[in-house]
Amino acid sequence: MIQEPCIRNFTHALAVPQSGIDGVARGWLWLGLSALTGSGVFAILLVFSRTPFVNQWLPVADFFRVALVVHVNLSVLVWFVALAGTLWSMAGSGRARGLAWTALGLCILGTAAMVVSPFVEAGTPIMANYIPVIDGRMFMAGLALFGLGGAALVLRALLTSRRIDPRLTGDGALRFGLNASAVAAAVAVLAFGASILLVPGTLDPQTYYEILFWGGGHALQFVWTLLMLVGWLWLASATGARISLSPRLVVFLLMLALLSVFATPYAYFSTSVTSVEFRSINTWAMRLGGGVSAVPIGLAVVLGLMQAGRSRVASQAPLRAALISSIALFGAGGMIGVVINASNVRIPAHYHGCIVAVTLALMGLVYVLLPRFGYRAPAGRLACWQPWLYGAGQLLHIIGLVWSGGYGVQRKVAGAEQVLRTPSEIAGMGLMGIGGLIAIIGGLLFVVVVLRAMRPLPASAGEGA
Repeated sequence: MIQEPCIRNFTHALAVPQSGIDGVARGWLWLGLSALTGSGVFAILLVFSRTPFVNQWLPVADFFRVALVVHVNLSVLVWFVALAGTLWSMAGSGRARGLAWTALGLCILGTAAMVVSPFVEAGTPIMANYIPVIDGRMFMAGLALFGLGGAALVLRALLTSRRIDPRLTGDGALRFGLNASAVAAAVAVLAFGASILLVPGTLDPQTYYEILFWGGGHALQFVWTLLMLVGWLWLASATGARISLSPRLVVFLLMLALLSVFATPYAYFSTSVTSVEFRSINTWAMRLGGGVSAVPIGLAVVLGLMQAGRSRVASQAPLRAALISSIALFGAGGMIGVVINASNVRIPAHYHGCIVAVTLALMGLVYVLLPRFGYRAPAGRLACWQPWLYGAGQLLHIIGLVWSGGYGVQRKVAGAEQVLRTPSEIAGMGLMGIGGLIAIIGGLLFVVVVLRAMRPLPASAGEGA
């Protein structure tokens, strides 16, 4: 009798005991939520500064750049590091608690200094890629404190990583992904340190900071990508989908994503940090390595979702929405990256697509983890609509940027500096503004949904929770 071949399906979820969710992990989660709230406030002012007609009421040039610096650092650097700290703390062994609290404390102090600095001292905003800065004492001191805290966090993650059982399971595959992200983060920390030593201090500030953050900034993108892939697999399993990728194949794909980050130290050893070759090596490593694992894992997740169908479990709806929105935006950002041929607003369109895809995956993971912290599982219409609203707004945002980029509208400018000559250019940037506002609402709703889930459970429901 001939049997038809079948495809085995697997679940990928991290087994985290209740005792492993301690105050450190909670602290990182609260830092991330605070950063998202602050970035939303600055993003409202940022979008207003680039929206035609509305921006006439704002002190556009300097205001736009200062708001952009703070917004980017809160919504990308602080939010991502805080969620990485949450995940690494939960997955780790719980040792080196002094180092853990030191890392968290330094990052909190550094974040506070960066947020307050525009209001207490005058500084020149410098729109460097990956980590824009305000060239003033308080902001730079805050960034330095945050960097030291981030380095301590990475060191603790490496010291407390758990051994993975050779008999790989879905839990082991995700632990490998988190360990790989910590290794990539260590490469980024070393790259930043090398740049501080090697970049000539005699360069003008714009050039200096651009080169200073180039190598480490590219390495960080592999950290965020690995965390996103872990999120996709975990969210898929949490929604009831079964993935056709075995744990060993998942580890292989995550290993490919990790290997690409080692182009960064190669660039430091083989070229000068001020050379064109240094920039090219890092750029091509990110282009080639960014999608080599994301594409097959993303396709497997989409197929698993299609096979599973729509779940009737209320708590799974927000997770499914976050997962689908994340994959869609990452795909859109990747396709936009292919058509970039000049320095215009298509570059931030590509960047927003990929970065927001990571944010949505992490938002979905927060929804998954809340019950493990002893809170409610987010459910209801607001929780379900939040990822769709945030994702749709960002999609409109990047469509407007791609549209405007086709007319040559430049990046990192606002108001009259945008030089919007035609109705089509104005319409494109207007669509960008509308989408940005929708996305901001979606992002702030995430904070609302999480805070509602964190409300104390009724005494009668405590045992059942």
